Amino acid sequence: MRAEDISPGEARRIALAAQDLAGPPSGREVDARAVVAAVRRLGALQMDSVNVLVRAHYLPLLARLGPYPRETLDRLAWGSGRRVLFEYWGHMCSLLPLETYPLFRWRMERAESGKGVWRFIARLSRDKPELVARVEREVRQRGPITAGELADRPRASGGWWGWSEHKAALEYLFWTGRLATAERRNFERVYDVAERVIPEKVRALPVPDVAAQQRALLTRAAAALGIGTAADLACYFQLSPVEIRPRIAELAEEGTLREARVEGWKQPAWLARGARLPRSAGAAALLSPFDSLVWDRARVQRLFGFHYRISIYTPAHLRTHGYYVLPFLLGDRLVARVDLKSDRANGALLLRSLHFEPGIRRREVMPRLREKLLEMARWLGLDRVLERT
Repeated sequence: MRAEDISPGEARRIALAAQDLAGPPSGREVDARAVVAAVRRLGALQMDSVNVLVRAHYLPLLARLGPYPRETLDRLAWGSGRRVLFEYWGHMCSLLPLETYPLFRWRMERAESGKGVWRFIARLSRDKPELVARVEREVRQRGPITAGELADRPRASGGWWGWSEHKAALEYLFWTGRLATAERRNFERVYDVAERVIPEKVRALPVPDVAAQQRALLTRAAAALGIGTAADLACYFQLSPVEIRPRIAELAEEGTLREARVEGWKQPAWLARGARLPRSAGAAALLSPFDSLVWDRARVQRLFGFHYRISIYTPAHLRTHGYYVLPFLLGDRLVARVDLKSDRANGALLLRSLHFEPGIRRREVMPRLREKLLEMARWLGLDRVLERT
C-alpha cells in the first residue's frame, strides 16, 4: 500500500489532536471520570521529584482539562478506595491506567535478572540477594513502609541521590513488580507487596506473551502520538527500537498502523488508526517539561522546530532560558519559554523569565499567556502573578 503524504502542518495538528491539545478545555467541571479518561488517552503521566512549581504529574491534566482538583488525581492513584491508576516504569516512572498492568509484566520479569534496570540496582540484586530477600520480608511483615522506616538501614551511600543499599533493594523489588507504591507521603514512596496494592482481579488478568504486550503498548503509544517515527513510538513507553521493529510490521499488517511520509522527516512515519486531523488547532497551554507532548526532544524539534532541553540539572551560569522552563503552546506552535516558580510563602506565581521564539510578537502572545498564568496561579492557590522579565 502506498504511503500517505502528510504535510508538516498536518503532522502537528494530528499530534496535537492525539494529545488532547488541539482545542481549549471544555469548560465543564472536571470530575474523576474526566481525569481517568484523560490519563487513559495519554497512556502515562510522568513523575518527577522537582517541586519548584508543582509536581510534574499534575500539570499535563491542567493543560488539557483546565483547573481540576489535584486531590482527585491523588485519590485515583493512591487513595484507599477504588484505585484506577498505578505507579510503574512507563515513560520513566509514571502513573499508568490500572488496566495496563499486564502489559508491563515482561518488563518486571526482565528486571528479575537485572535487565533494563539501573546498573547500581542490577549489581546490588546480583551481589547481595540475601539483602534483597531480607528487605522484601520486612515489607511483607510491616508494610506499607518507607525506606526510612526499615529496621536495618545503613548510612546513605552518597551516590544515586544518596540512596542506601536498602533503598536500592526496595527499588529493585519495585522494578520487578514484587513491591508496588501503596501511597506517597510528601512525595516519598511508600512500599508494600504488590498483592496488597494491585487489586486481585487485575493481577489475575491473562498475561499476553511478550510480543503481544509490546504490540499493545505500541498501539497505545501510536494513539497518543497520532503520528510518529518508529523511534517516536519506541520512546513513548521506553521500548527498545530494535526489538519493536517486528512489532511495528505486525501492527502495519493488521492495519493498526499505516505508513506515511511527512515532508522534511528523514525517517518514515506511522499514522495511528483513527488519528484525527483537525482543520486548525486553537489551544493555549503551559506545558510541563515532563509533558508527553514534549518529553521526546527529537520529536519536538521535528514537529515544531523547537530545540528544547531541560535545565534543572544545568549549572546556573550555563542556563539559557531559566531553571524550570515550560514551553507555551499557542495554536499549533510552541511560541515561548516560560520560567516559573511557586513562591508559596508570599502567595505568588513568579514569572522569572520569558523568551519568545524567533518571529513571534510579544503582543500576539501576552494576552493568552497572562490568562493561563492567572489560571495556574488560582489553581495552585496563589493570589497573584509577579512578572520579573
